[in-house]
Amino acid sequence: MRVKISKETANDVLNLALDTLRIGKQALIFAGTKQGAEKTAEEISKKAKTNDAELDKLSLQVLQSLSKPTKQCERLASCVKKGIAFHHSGLTHQQRAAVETGFREGKIRIICSTPTLAAGLDLPAYRSIIRDLKRYGNYGMDWIPVLEYLQMSGRAGRPKFDTEGQAIAFAGNDSDEIYKRYILGKPESIHSKLAVEPVLRTALLSLISTKFITTQNAIMDFFSKTFWAHQYGDMKNLGLTVSKILRQLEEWGFITSMEEFRSALDEDEKINATAIGKRVSELYLDPLTAHHLIQCMQKTETDETFPYLQMISSTLEMRPALRAGTRDHDNIQELLTKNEGKLLIEEPSPFDDEYGEFINSMKTAWFFQEWIEEKDEDYLLEKFRVRPGEIHSKLEIADWLLYSAIELGRMLLLRNTCRQLMKLRLRVKYGAKEELMQLLKLKGIGRARARRLFSHGIKDLAGIRKEGVQKLSEIVGSKIAEDIKKQAG
Repeated sequence: MRVKISKETANDVLNLALDTLRIGKQALIFAGTKQGAEKTAEEISKKAKTNDAELDKLSLQVLQSLSKPTKQCERLASCVKKGIAFHHSGLTHQQRAAVETGFREGKIRIICSTPTLAAGLDLPAYRSIIRDLKRYGNYGMDWIPVLEYLQMSGRAGRPKFDTEGQAIAFAGNDSDEIYKRYILGKPESIHSKLAVEPVLRTALLSLISTKFITTQNAIMDFFSKTFWAHQYGDMKNLGLTVSKILRQLEEWGFITSMEEFRSALDEDEKINATAIGKRVSELYLDPLTAHHLIQCMQKTETDETFPYLQMISSTLEMRPALRAGTRDHDNIQELLTKNEGKLLIEEPSPFDDEYGEFINSMKTAWFFQEWIEEKDEDYLLEKFRVRPGEIHSKLEIADWLLYSAIELGRMLLLRNTCRQLMKLRLRVKYGAKEELMQLLKLKGIGRARARRLFSHGIKDLAGIRKEGVQKLSEIVGSKIAEDIKKQAG
């Protein structure tokens, strides 16, 4: 969703940024969207007159954070050359670290950011400029929370760096409302995360599997002392929630079967984790996700990749899934037709509440399918609107889920399924077709070099051993050629 700001506000933000540069200070500018942060940074960089060899080095570091720079990398590198940067979750970890370090060292003077920099980082910003006080959410445009406003404002004038700071918000025609809401308003209440069922499920199984608690009485005694119980204030209903989750864990085979669950949770019945329940806890999986993975793996022994990609894309851990738009409709329908009878999660009725999440999970699985078919980051950005940092975040989650599925599959003796998942895990890790797997085992060989070797007829370790160093050098460079020749033996 693009949030439009007036031309007047855009000019005011630009002038304030340039004034910050003029007085030799640094600033954080908070925008409501990634696009807004990038556009604001680019507009400021066009007017900035900074030229510095150190910035040239930092710009090159940002540009080379990926083996093949994307358009986003090029935009960021161009801004950094002028001492300006943007910062959001779509950057790679290396890029975010470079921008933050550059700002701390005073090389980067202004960062235009989404609220990713609003908390947890101590940065030398004299000004905190809040461009957007409204954000698009489930119910249209709405005010950001008071707590978030205070966090963003609090980035200005940190004691370690300054004796004072300026927090500036753009009010437009809403100055009275902003004053009442943010200057006089109180921060929202903080709520215990234990009230969220995935967190409670995971915590409860962990407590049981580590034998920290072994009876229902001990469970209630433990939770009665938590912030959750303090907020909830109704131990009877809290007990019913815990009882429901214990029933689920037993039904899924993660805790030993109990003779009966009584309505009063004050009995000293022993509760133990099963072997698979203990492994689920060790993998830090939500038990619901573990149950989902087990159910899917027990349905099929397919050697096709898409059903397994759909399996991991349908988990809570993968949310938010990629949002499917109108332009994705035909492609997703084609995927549904192509995989008819093979999907591990059946398509619900279009009138069901979960239909939207199902379609989003299909788009996410499609994104992973394109990745393992060797589509690059620029293609994925254009096709799926997923930035490099978001790509690698999704890949890390996918790797964890596939590893977890393999571990659970081994315990269930699903040998063929485990073999398929191990191959898929490698493909997801490298973003490559199966034909490159032998070459990708070599240290220093990623998908780009592997594809070049394969295109020259070198398809495995035997091909490496057969070829001379000179030809290999022409393909991957002399240093890598010598190294892979030694590895091949």
